[in-house]
Amino acid sequence: MAQATDAGRTVILTVDDDPGVSRAIARDLRRRYGGDYRIVRAESGESAVEALRELKLRGDLVAVILADYRMPQMNGIEFLEEAIGVYPGARRVLLTAYADTGAAIDAINVVDLDHYLLKPWDPPEEKLYPVVDDLLTAWRSSDFRPVPATKVVGHRWSAPSSRVREFLARNQVPYRWYSSDEPEGSRLLEAAGADGRRLPLVLTPDGTALTEPEPADLAAHVGLATAPSAEFYDLVVIGGGPAGLGAAVYGASEGLRTVLVERSATGGQAGQSSRIENYLGFPDGVSGAQLTDRARRQATRFGAEILTAREVTGLEAHGAARVVRFSDGSAIAAHSVILATGVSYRQLGAPGCDDLTGRGVYYGSALTEASSCEGQDVYVVGGANSAGQAAVFLSRGAKSVTLLVRGESLSASMSYYLIQQIEEAPNITVRTRTVVGEAHGAEHLERLTLRDEATGGSESVDVQWMFVFIGAAPLTDWLDGTVLRDRYGFILAGPDLTPDGRPPVGWELDRPPYHLETSAPGVFVAGDARALSAKRVASAVGEGAMAVMLVHRYLEQS
Repeated sequence: MAQATDAGRTVILTVDDDPGVSRAIARDLRRRYGGDYRIVRAESGESAVEALRELKLRGDLVAVILADYRMPQMNGIEFLEEAIGVYPGARRVLLTAYADTGAAIDAINVVDLDHYLLKPWDPPEEKLYPVVDDLLTAWRSSDFRPVPATKVVGHRWSAPSSRVREFLARNQVPYRWYSSDEPEGSRLLEAAGADGRRLPLVLTPDGTALTEPEPADLAAHVGLATAPSAEFYDLVVIGGGPAGLGAAVYGASEGLRTVLVERSATGGQAGQSSRIENYLGFPDGVSGAQLTDRARRQATRFGAEILTAREVTGLEAHGAARVVRFSDGSAIAAHSVILATGVSYRQLGAPGCDDLTGRGVYYGSALTEASSCEGQDVYVVGGANSAGQAAVFLSRGAKSVTLLVRGESLSASMSYYLIQQIEEAPNITVRTRTVVGEAHGAEHLERLTLRDEATGGSESVDVQWMFVFIGAAPLTDWLDGTVLRDRYGFILAGPDLTPDGRPPVGWELDRPPYHLETSAPGVFVAGDARALSAKRVASAVGEGAMAVMLVHRYLEQS
């Protein structure tokens, strides 16, 4: 039976079949929100639906619903489907265990899930309250009406469809996916006047139909900021990974007018990580998406602008100004620039891989595809932390996961805690000294030829899913001739610019470059794009903060 306190106010509803957990979350919610909201608690999906109907009859408003995933008779997703019919405008949160994150990702499409929280949520000040605060703000600003969802119609094994879904998921834009060969997908194609030969079709909340949209056009139609609000800033941060987000947070919080420019989605490679367990302050681990979401919200709260789907193609110095040029010909300028462009996964050079990218071959964790691997045989290529995190995550739902490693062991490139988890997972197999020789398939990946580098022998395996993490290349080609880079393309800065104590060629100031300053005064680098960087989330965030400190020093002396 549902229990309620403090009648007469807008409701926050929580449902969990474990009485202890139910009481704990109601207690935490009441402590923070009890003065303004009525906290209603239920211990089953059925009683929660009944409570919602009673509230509806009385004319009460429901702002947020938090539902546990694992409940008997009616699980959390099934309950939220029922709840939509009663209170379509209420914000929806799924409480999950670590092993159920795949179900939470599925729920984004099934019930327009607004957020999912991993249990335990302690401390609530860190994990629970920031999420609920944002959902309440969004609910109040929506006039309590349901937010129309973006709809994507495409083919299951279409690379463009995969790219669009990944773009929306990484930017945390709720969407519904419809296969073009299913009745509802066909109906949407017909309604939009599309013939189905050019996919994906994206139907945006404002009613616009986009066929095979480019990221910038898609971003503009789904509510992501793409245009700067000003022509001149104190600081432009290029790149939205941990280093760039760290720089944006510290820059904006310290009074600098800051804009962050990201070509795809904030988070970078870290944002695609299924689980980061060695980041300071998160003893239970945190997903890359959760960490990215928190950092992005933190940056915007301090006043930083975040532009998405804007590709930077040039950087020029004009007196004291640093001009950043975009691919569409427009530009913005600033007193200073932080380069946090990060790295991208190297492409697998084996024959067949290019043609099957997005159709069974994926680079990075491909969050939108992970849930489809349940009960399947999956191959992960790579021997560093990103590959290990993906293997552990995928093993929770896949029939088997085979980790292909070129080296002789994992110990040379992977953290010890991940190696332990891989060894303890019964369905993960590690094959060392093994590489992909060729990928085969017509419409999608069907088979791999594997080559044993120790013996020179090869074998063929049937597989539809391969995720590739084989090292990273810096995204710095556009900086050729602007700042000094090493032979691999990583940006040189600080002491690495002056190994013999002499300033770099063209340096005109009477001081040496600051620690993270490039060969262009006022232009700094942070994170993975920097030569000899640690390639860790914590160090990237730290460098972003340090770069802002050096920006202040540069501005004071300019």
